[in-house]
Amino acid sequence: MTTAPAASPAVPLAAAPSNDAAPLQPLLSDAVIVLRAPTQVWSDRDGAMGTAAVHGVYHGDVRHVRSLTVSCDDSAIEWISTAPDGPSRIVFGGVLRGVDDTTPDPKVRLLRERTVADGRVTETWALRSRMDAPIRTTLRLGLHPEFALLHEVKSGHARPQQTEVEIGAGSARVSAGPQRLELIAAGADVASVPGGIEASWEVEVPAFGEATVTWELVLHDDTLVVGGATAPPRWDAAAVAARASDPRLARWLTTALGDLDALRLMLPDDPDDEFFAAGAPWFFTLFGRDSIWAARLALPLDRDIAASTLRVLARLQGTLDDAQTAQEPGKILHELRSSSLEIPSEGISLPPRYYGSVDSTPLWICLLADARRAGMPAGEVRALLPALRAALGWIRDSGDSDGDGFLDYIDRLGTGLANQGWKDSGDSIQWRDGSLADGPIALCEVQGYAYEAALVGAQLLEDLGDETDADDVMFWRAWAADLKERFAAAYWIETPEGRYPAVALDREKRPVDTLTSNIGHLIGTGILDADDEARIAELLRHESMSSGYGIRTMSTGAAGYWPLSYHGGSVWVHDTAIAVHGMRRAGLDEAARAVVGELLDAAEGFAYRVPELHSGDPRAESSVPTPYPAACRPQAWSAAAAVVCLTVLSGQD
Repeated sequence: MTTAPAASPAVPLAAAPSNDAAPLQPLLSDAVIVLRAPTQVWSDRDGAMGTAAVHGVYHGDVRHVRSLTVSCDDSAIEWISTAPDGPSRIVFGGVLRGVDDTTPDPKVRLLRERTVADGRVTETWALRSRMDAPIRTTLRLGLHPEFALLHEVKSGHARPQQTEVEIGAGSARVSAGPQRLELIAAGADVASVPGGIEASWEVEVPAFGEATVTWELVLHDDTLVVGGATAPPRWDAAAVAARASDPRLARWLTTALGDLDALRLMLPDDPDDEFFAAGAPWFFTLFGRDSIWAARLALPLDRDIAASTLRVLARLQGTLDDAQTAQEPGKILHELRSSSLEIPSEGISLPPRYYGSVDSTPLWICLLADARRAGMPAGEVRALLPALRAALGWIRDSGDSDGDGFLDYIDRLGTGLANQGWKDSGDSIQWRDGSLADGPIALCEVQGYAYEAALVGAQLLEDLGDETDADDVMFWRAWAADLKERFAAAYWIETPEGRYPAVALDREKRPVDTLTSNIGHLIGTGILDADDEARIAELLRHESMSSGYGIRTMSTGAAGYWPLSYHGGSVWVHDTAIAVHGMRRAGLDEAARAVVGELLDAAEGFAYRVPELHSGDPRAESSVPTPYPAACRPQAWSAAAAVVCLTVLSGQD
């Protein structure tokens, strides 16, 4: 074995983008992803990595490889095809006219198959020839290890780590503290070059024949806090897709269920309890709200992953009051990382275990009740009653920071998330004039979640608890009735756009008057009367809120509206699906089916892998939905939206 330090990139490797300009978040819409959580590979459509800021091989919260190239000594490779096969396999196809004859038809081609598994990336290169004489050439792989932290990549501040390189026979090992990778390249000449590793194969393709080479990257991270699911999914994707009456929905389900499969994770200490990672590339971990909603929307597909998500989050439930982590007794986790999340440009510093969400706790209770109705065994539900009591206790004791009777949030340290609902960007809660609301913020939808949680929590305690729960059952039913009455008095407003609930109450208890998609989350929770649910459903379908490809996050009538605003005018598929989910529960079937039609049009426009969000541009101006270029994909709750559409169109749970 030889040991050598890595230096600057060599000629075969793609050069990293210039850092002369101000750092920007990477764009994702044109990149190709192959994944199996917690591993993901982002590249160009030809499979190469290094020219775009997001490119690379990631494992957990670290980008292990920044750039990767393939070349042939005797010919340029002209890539002509990109063929995904599910979430974890893709084949790139190219022609090599430099070693071909002069006839028009290409006779020499390279097929590059890439597969991704948990901690493993494998490529097989098949060089095929229709020539009547043998071809001898050299194929080369160049890769540039980096080991940059994921949040640094996201912020545009990726910093390569110092590495040590060991070269062996047909292999290389690169390490950077707790992270390391191994290149296994049988039959190759492997060398350390400035900036990285190069592997080369001398190949001979017989006349009318084929030659193949295979290499593999094995990725390790001693700090990893999540692992990939080991069991196969519990659903038959083909059987589920066959239930769809619309062929577009069948195609969306096929893609979405594959993505949900690839997004399954577990915690190493509890490998049998799976949950959905929030999404790629930035959220390949446990997120309380996201994992709960994904499990809830996909509940007709898989009851067991809902149950295991509940157990995982119960094990991490808050037990003490800690401003640094936003933890409070009974509170459900917001996100889990292997290291602190630092976003200097936004003044954000989140600890590895962070509890800064106001809605995860009531949503956990709602999912528990939904899972029980879906058949979760009574014994499993009873085992979670202590967590249920603690979660209800958080709603009563800590969820209302200022004592006005509504659940609210405020970042106590100033380094956490300023907004702690699902719209967690700093400018997401605006007045109609575009000015920002001051906290504590009491979001409208969180009151709906809390109302539902109080009632279903009381029912669970009555059905499965013991005699000591009797007083709590009465308390929570009375609490819910009081909340419903106070919500009706405090939140309903009238503006030139109509009568609807305010998105939130601000610090002065004033109703923040912007018309937003948040009100769609109220439908089906029970906090609204039937007539008001129908009124909200109608508003959400009005042209100011409906883009034709889903429900906008903010009305076009608001001063802050912009179709490419993250939470101020874009369309989030899961957000629209939650409104549809509520419409169905409220018996508003016609409205639900109409909105499902918009989601199907969006899915078709994105080739059935629906991203995290897209532009709110009206359909009348765009024949296909416009991407939000930094949107993650796949995203678990966006994929789970396809299951909601199936239940609406089929009329079956």
